Amino acid sequence: MTQIIDSIKEDLPKDAKISDISYEGSEIILYTKNKEFFKDSMDLIKRIVNKIKKRIEVRADPSIVADQEKTKDLIRQVVPQDAGIKDIYFEPEFAKVVIHAEKPGLVIGKAGETLMTIKEKTFWTPSIQRAPVIDSDVIRSIRKMLHKEAGYRKKFLNTLGEKIYAPGKDVEWIRITALGAFREVGRSCILLQTPQSKVLLDCGMSIAATASKPFPYLDVPEFQLDKLDAIVLSHAHTDHSGLVPYLYEYGYKGPLYCTRPTRDISAMLQLDYIQICQRENKKPFYSSKGIEEAVKHCIPLDYDEVSDITPDMRLTLANAGHILGSSVVHIHIGDGLYNVLYTGDIKFERTKMFERASTDFTRAETVIIESTYGGNDDVLPPRKDAEKSLIEHVKVAIDRGGKVLIPCFAVGRGQDILAILADSNIDVPIFMDGMIWDATAIHTAYPEFLSQNMQKQILHKSNNPFIDPRLKGIGSQKEREMTFNHVGPCVILSTSGMLIGGPAIEHLKKICTDPKNMLLFVGYQGEGTPGRRIQKGWKQIQLDSGDMLDLKLEIQTVKGLGGHSDQPQLLNYLRHLNNRPRKIIIDHGESTKCVEFAKTIHREFRIETIAPKNLETIRLR
Repeated sequence: MTQIIDSIKEDLPKDAKISDISYEGSEIILYTKNKEFFKDSMDLIKRIVNKIKKRIEVRADPSIVADQEKTKDLIRQVVPQDAGIKDIYFEPEFAKVVIHAEKPGLVIGKAGETLMTIKEKTFWTPSIQRAPVIDSDVIRSIRKMLHKEAGYRKKFLNTLGEKIYAPGKDVEWIRITALGAFREVGRSCILLQTPQSKVLLDCGMSIAATASKPFPYLDVPEFQLDKLDAIVLSHAHTDHSGLVPYLYEYGYKGPLYCTRPTRDISAMLQLDYIQICQRENKKPFYSSKGIEEAVKHCIPLDYDEVSDITPDMRLTLANAGHILGSSVVHIHIGDGLYNVLYTGDIKFERTKMFERASTDFTRAETVIIESTYGGNDDVLPPRKDAEKSLIEHVKVAIDRGGKVLIPCFAVGRGQDILAILADSNIDVPIFMDGMIWDATAIHTAYPEFLSQNMQKQILHKSNNPFIDPRLKGIGSQKEREMTFNHVGPCVILSTSGMLIGGPAIEHLKKICTDPKNMLLFVGYQGEGTPGRRIQKGWKQIQLDSGDMLDLKLEIQTVKGLGGHSDQPQLLNYLRHLNNRPRKIIIDHGESTKCVEFAKTIHREFRIETIAPKNLETIRLR
């Protein structure tokens, strides 16, 4: 650590007037009192970065920044009104001015000219964040809380940087311990260890109502909360993120790495989990305090941004094609020694919402890959056929005057279905119940994480599928009852996606006895869930209240719209990797599918392939 700072100082001019050199996680920040050095040091800093291979940024010392009100006036003068600036606030601890705008590109300006003008005339470092087209309480609350905690975060990030740049040890061994989601779907959790580092990959809850133990095996000797260096979160679904706040509530104070959409959506789902527990008179595993702590300690990364997370581990997140902000996790261990690729949940196919999962990694000696649809019989129809089938089923019910209930996850499938319906000529109200509307608002704040085509649609409001006039949000019980009383055909998208409680059950109760209506499944239904039972042909289901529902409506399933790849796509993903892995580990699938997929991979690639059980520890090197 001292050597790095000394090396930086060697190349700085004597008149740089550096008042402080501090860490912000893996970044090194130089604060200067020299206004000219602040404006003109870019080329020098690039040379130093190439020399020490660390990220460096120069910011102004607080003593030389402009008055805040004058800075606001200047920003509003130089930024076009069309940018839609929503808020401007300051974080003196980081010498940053944060600008929320509907069109960040106009704040940045052509070739960054407007941004540079703000920086050179005020000496504040601008941070531009997109304001969602649809107002989002979740995004507003998170950004407000992070602003409030700026002082704490500066100290936290500096302490973390000192740990990251501590002297490294020899990496004599690397191993993983399966804590959840091995030979099962749900409670994803993997402990990755070297002699110096302990990193947790995901920490979720089981979503099956029949699960006897809904959380990972965190009571094993290998897992010690006070020894944990970092958590890496692949995406926001509850079976991957649901128990992260529990770790913070019970003493973890380290970093959480994920994308910004994953941070925001996770918080939304976790708050909803607490509200559901309160409604059902159950005790949640954590409180809102745990969620706040997770957000406060989160270090968001962009796709393909490389970040040191421990002295011997370097992290890169890349597009997984599954849901907004979902990531394939690549961890480089040691100095070119070993690379682990954890897919989380992936979709290796271009969809309306996302590009296909990234395979652009130089090396991956071990690949941990999901197998939700990894069975030999798991072959899904082409995406275009699935979208066509969805439209056809909806039209059949609409034409006979019926209502269509589509249970779906609030995040991912909900927006996917909205985009497909918005692109059709189905001219009936499309109601959104549960958190689908809130999740959709978050999607409008992060178009850069969507497919190129969807980015264009969102950035041009006239084509934005998420503000289509046919869409009607349901935000209260009163509005839900109005939907119940709606006369005429309509489409209802509602959580929960597997009919485990949620408003979808309320809608099903209202429409289940009319044969004109339709229940349309569009995503994975976990074993033991009401959704899976109905798919198997059950005509009666029992509710938690003890009441029985007689299902007289039409029941259909559209395959191929889920966010998971089928077996051919998963195999194709492995083929497209830049190198041939030495070891492939199967997780996130029902037991038979995990074993089948492992055998198929081994037969095709002749690579060591393992389908471990929970609690097994595997030495990678």
